Amino acid sequence: MNKINEHSLSDLYDISSGISTTKDQAGHGSPFVSFSTVFNNYFLPAELPDLMDASNSDQVTYSVKEGDIFLTRTSETIDELAMSCVALRDYPQATFSGFTKRLRPKTEDVAYHKYLGFYLRGYLFRQTVTNHSIMTLRSSFNEEIFAMLKVYLPNYEQQVLIGDFLYSIEQKIQLNNAINTELEKVAKLLYNYWFVQFDFPDKTGKPYHASGGPMEYNKQIKCEIPKGWRIQKLNNTDLCTILSSGIEEFDGEKIYLSTSEVDDSEIVNHSVTTDYAHRLQRANMQPRHNSVWFAKMKDTVKNILVNKGAEILESDYIFSTGFAGLQCSQISLYYVWNYLRGDYFENKKNLMATGATQQAINDDDLKGFDILVPPEPLLERFHKAVAPYYHLISKSRFENKELAELRDFLLPLLMNGQVRVQG
Repeated sequence: MNKINEHSLSDLYDISSGISTTKDQAGHGSPFVSFSTVFNNYFLPAELPDLMDASNSDQVTYSVKEGDIFLTRTSETIDELAMSCVALRDYPQATFSGFTKRLRPKTEDVAYHKYLGFYLRGYLFRQTVTNHSIMTLRSSFNEEIFAMLKVYLPNYEQQVLIGDFLYSIEQKIQLNNAINTELEKVAKLLYNYWFVQFDFPDKTGKPYHASGGPMEYNKQIKCEIPKGWRIQKLNNTDLCTILSSGIEEFDGEKIYLSTSEVDDSEIVNHSVTTDYAHRLQRANMQPRHNSVWFAKMKDTVKNILVNKGAEILESDYIFSTGFAGLQCSQISLYYVWNYLRGDYFENKKNLMATGATQQAINDDDLKGFDILVPPEPLLERFHKAVAPYYHLISKSRFENKELAELRDFLLPLLMNGQVRVQG
């Protein structure tokens, strides 16, 4: 068995607060470690998805270096507090959010950063955070809590073996995600080429619009569309129907998926935050085969595709009422999915959203959305062209789910010495 030593986090790391920023600084400038990036990743991605305009002095003060650990500083629930994310390399000119804390190593060869990346997401540390958290209107992670937190570490060599082994699983998950991103791009490119630029193949195989295919002006959307195509409302279309809130009675329990557990179109299930719904516990949305879902809130892009082989199964999940759904036909599924992820839909959603505390749309608002209806043969051709991509995406996401479950199962066994990694 491994000898496990207790260490105070404050003996191993210096803690620092992040940068305070304004809206005008966001979206341009240098790489930026946001709250969302920390919350949704065990390790910082190779390319940070956010930018922030920060001065040279701020880039020094709020720097991001290999071995740094970032923890979410504030959250509405304890379960989402002090979620960790580890930097595996230096990020020149990057800064980090004021809604996070940075832990920077004081010593070498005591705590291995890849090992800590998994340990700090494990049950033992999460329970420790919960026991020491302060709950007011929001949970808050501060220096006082930091000083009380302990970690339990095997010898450094064993940490390296465990950390590198678990990270190999993480690398496979990240590779699957990268492949999925490229497959999504290819499918979206084809959608835009056919249904936005209208350069779908005509009867001779040439691009329709570029080859002089007949177009006609449509008063509803105030632009030209291919002759013979229609514009319909979402509540009166052959492509899909609007799904209303409410679930059928069921036995046992289902995983309750809230909008906070979805990042863009990726489901981010943290074992420590997974909630369950029991029969008739809540009014919710029930996923069904060939359906698409989106977060109803303004300026919130969170979408779910339920297709053949999806990691979301009707028998396993229900969605919070923060989602709205569209039930599609088989051949219209991927067309509607790309429509849902397009600029028109998102802009219309943000324009229609209302509410005193949180602006969102409702079922009646959805009825006012226009959708372009191509001829059925073209929909069938599009479906056949992109279905293999989405089936691969679903397959790899399901594989990621299994890999994450394996990782979480092995994590405590490796860390308490019940299972060893041979060097």
